[in-house]
Amino acid sequence: MVDGAYALAGALTGFVVGLTGVGGGALMMPILLLLGVAPATAIATDLWFAVLTKAVAASIHNGSAQIDWIVVKCLWFGSLPMALLVVALVSFGAQVQKVDWLTEAIGVVVLVTTLGMLLAPALRLLARERRLDNPSRFKGLQPALTVFAGLVLGLCVALTSVGAGALGSVILLYLYPLRMTPHRLVATDIMHAIPLALVAGLGYLFAGMVDGHLLISLLAGSIPTVVLGSLLGRSLNGRWIQVLLAVVLLGAGLKTLT
Repeated sequence: MVDGAYALAGALTGFVVGLTGVGGGALMMPILLLLGVAPATAIATDLWFAVLTKAVAASIHNGSAQIDWIVVKCLWFGSLPMALLVVALVSFGAQVQKVDWLTEAIGVVVLVTTLGMLLAPALRLLARERRLDNPSRFKGLQPALTVFAGLVLGLCVALTSVGAGALGSVILLYLYPLRMTPHRLVATDIMHAIPLALVAGLGYLFAGMVDGHLLISLLAGSIPTVVLGSLLGRSLNGRWIQVLLAVVLLGAGLKTLT
């Protein structure tokens, strides 16, 4: 039977993901922790929630040909090997559920993500100035920096399930200030996150940490709203929602740490 509280959490998160491309792990993880879900179970289940919810969103966004595949592949080159490394550690018996700092790690990543979301316009302006002042050097560094960004995101997502969307979008805005239009940013960020969450989630699945009932309840809420959010996201600017989300995440992150 579907749990109403979890379905509501899924509906809220699905709508935000569809509209802005961010907030999946960053929003869902604090909610699950506040609802009393164990950190390891929350991470494992949220990763699979992200795979299925964002797959629906990506199918809609890809229909408008907004995904930047060159950027996605560079991110994957860094993020997927890092996630595979964590998967190997989990699959071969790493006691993730006994790491007493796991909740604190989630809170820290959420707060860093929040700060990045709030500062995103300023970071993009700074990057734009650097891009125009020294275009050849900036463009020459983009591929390597994108791969490194993927490594960082792979580590964050595999350990906490947070970062692929919100933190990833901030990084892309900085690395590609001219290339990433709002709609292309959403589509590209979502597409990168799907295989990353899938790879990271495999280790937790094999370790038996995924809660099937929790996952079904979350998806029952998220699937309809992620479709709605994705359709609205084609015509709306989601920046004001990102700011509101950042304020909510600030409170959630601080609550997680206390």
